[in-house]
Amino acid sequence: MPRVTEKTDGGGDPILDVEFASEREMFGDVLNPSRVLPHCPVILQAAKKLYASIDESGQVPPPLLALAYVRVAALNGCPF
Repeated sequence: MPRVTEKTDGGGDPILDVEFASEREMFGDVLNPSRVLPHCPVILQAAKKLYASIDESGQVPPPLLALAYVRVAALNGCPF
């Protein structure tokens, strides 16, 4: 049994509604990390900004970043 319950509905919270809608539009569903972080919406929002900043920083070349994402997904059994 999981220790943290997952959420896929924003429940009227404006931060969660925006974040969940964005993921559904981009990926077709809410991703697993975003299902456990909404217990504190501001932390979910901050974590997503941190992940985006890695992409946008330019410090890691895009091809290497894409390879890292694919490798981590493969290690975790993720379909993408």
